[in-house]
Amino acid sequence: MKTEDTISAIATAIGTAGIGVIRMSGENSIDIAEKIFDKDLKSARDRSVIFGHVKNSGGEIIDEAIILIMRAPHSYTKENVVEIQCHGGAEVLRQVLSATFEAGARPAERGEFTKRAFLNGRLDLTQAQAVLDIIQAKTSTALSVAQNQLSGKTSKKIRAIRTEILDVLAHIEALIDFPEDDIDEIFISDIDKKIAAQIDEIKIFLDNQKSGRILREGLETAIIGKPNVGKSSLLNFLAETERAIVTDIPGTTRDSIEEFVNIGGVPLKIIDTAGIRNSDNPVEKIGIERARDCASRAELILALFDGSRKLSAEDFEILKIIEGRNAIILLTKADLPQIIDVTKFENFIPISVKKNLGVEKFLAAISEKVGNVNAEMNFVRDEREADLLRRAVKNLEEARATLQKNIGIDFISIDLRAALELLSELTGESVTEDVINEIFSKFCIGK
Repeated sequence: MKTEDTISAIATAIGTAGIGVIRMSGENSIDIAEKIFDKDLKSARDRSVIFGHVKNSGGEIIDEAIILIMRAPHSYTKENVVEIQCHGGAEVLRQVLSATFEAGARPAERGEFTKRAFLNGRLDLTQAQAVLDIIQAKTSTALSVAQNQLSGKTSKKIRAIRTEILDVLAHIEALIDFPEDDIDEIFISDIDKKIAAQIDEIKIFLDNQKSGRILREGLETAIIGKPNVGKSSLLNFLAETERAIVTDIPGTTRDSIEEFVNIGGVPLKIIDTAGIRNSDNPVEKIGIERARDCASRAELILALFDGSRKLSAEDFEILKIIEGRNAIILLTKADLPQIIDVTKFENFIPISVKKNLGVEKFLAAISEKVGNVNAEMNFVRDEREADLLRRAVKNLEEARATLQKNIGIDFISIDLRAALELLSELTGESVTEDVINEIFSKFCIGK
């Protein structure tokens, strides 16, 4: 990437809005902005706001706008940054953006603004990725976790671990430099404890890997059951909106309906599926097959059975589907006389969303299935980070084994350096360009 280029992109969502923002970053961003603006910008003070009009290359006014000037290094990217705030219509934004290109800017790549912030040292890699998590946060807990990471909480913890390992490494290399000094058992025990303590710190991150992924992506949760057991009613209750059509006609839901819902700060990706039954309707049959597929890959299953009816062949098929799976069994229509054979269930929750019966117990059961998730936990963000930490743990464990077997202190030094290198990759202090490009390609254009 040529960081001397000036990049430009629309930084707000495309659509109809009161305000839209075009962002530019680069050494020439102020000069380029002045070419398309009817006011002096070069002499403007840092962080000043100027009102005027944006013009195209023919001198025609595109829109009135406010321009914000942020001179390097006091900006998001640590480069000269200009933000043009104009009206938020799609066409006006397109024309203003086009004017910046004609004046010398080039289109920004995905995540290139944050990428420049990382390359210029304003953010480390964990903080840069937190920017994307803030944008995509689906619950207040997920947002708090991302904000903690952006503020450097994860970075500080990783650096603290690295500092402790470096301290151990310094002691060991001092002994390598002065081999005449004896290594006593107290020294070996002290070094072993210090390495073990850092292994425990890293494992805390790994233990929270699933929780971190759930906060970012949501827990994939399938609602299954035969027709008319209340699946769509449950989805509407959880989503707090009329998301799915509810009727007394069997087979109303013929395709999977997805909705993110917030349960105690944890996002659930709820999938309402077609009722499982034998059907000759080709469209409904496709929906039923999709329901089985959703159930097979879901991390949590909400299995619904009509408590006011006897168990049918379809019910027994659903019991087979959830056998051995992470499932919550709900006996719906608890406000009606119950005649279902409850001896077929080990655990179940009677519920009626219509009458608000059993709802609190149901929500508590979901929270129990998800596990303890809070914003103050240290999280592994993705599989790349988890792999780096697992490999670091392996290196540290090998260092301990070498120490305890008294094979050779120089071999311990090699393992500790390898662990330090992996932790440096996590924060971006030592990372390849391919990895950087892959990470920022997941960002939206304009961020």
